[in-house]
Amino acid sequence: MTLIKRLFYFIIIMLFFIQCTNTNKYEVKKGMVGNINKKTTIADLSNIFKNDSIVSNKPLAETIDSQKIFSLNDDEYDIYSKSGKKLLEITASKQNDSLSKIKSVGIYDPNYVTDKGISLKSTFKDINENYLVNNIETTLTSATLFIDELNATISIDKKELGISEFSREQVSLNQIPDMAKIKYFTIWFN
Repeated sequence: MTLIKRLFYFIIIMLFFIQCTNTNKYEVKKGMVGNINKKTTIADLSNIFKNDSIVSNKPLAETIDSQKIFSLNDDEYDIYSKSGKKLLEITASKQNDSLSKIKSVGIYDPNYVTDKGISLKSTFKDINENYLVNNIETTLTSATLFIDELNATISIDKKELGISEFSREQVSLNQIPDMAKIKYFTIWFN
């Protein structure tokens, strides 16, 4: 075999391995949102989103430590693109712990897509045709769909359903119009 053929095969094999190890930074599936997975810690976020902005709800460093300890809020980290667009909302499993794993990731950017093509651009019809809706819960402002296959919740605004906001009226699958749009969706890591 000539040197050129060997070099050609080597390059093809290397490209194959690079392609296989290169994960899609917008892929969504059970236990994974882009480069975030069940093993990701809060400390890893600064490296994963080094080209984006991370905004935390944690108190400032000069705040008294006792206020941090007794806070009832989850540690949340909002990820914004450099243009200021909100991409994700990440919640930690444990408060005030940089080694904490991720509890959930709220998705606010339509670039994040499941393997079945569901994103924020999708409609209820798209969801219903691709995933089994295991449960529906009604909040004051939205209907929340539970998708066990993804370990996800998908929120649809009550305005999309033709129901007045702030009512506790229960919503069933057949009440949701096919063209109802997704407000946001969350992948749970527990």
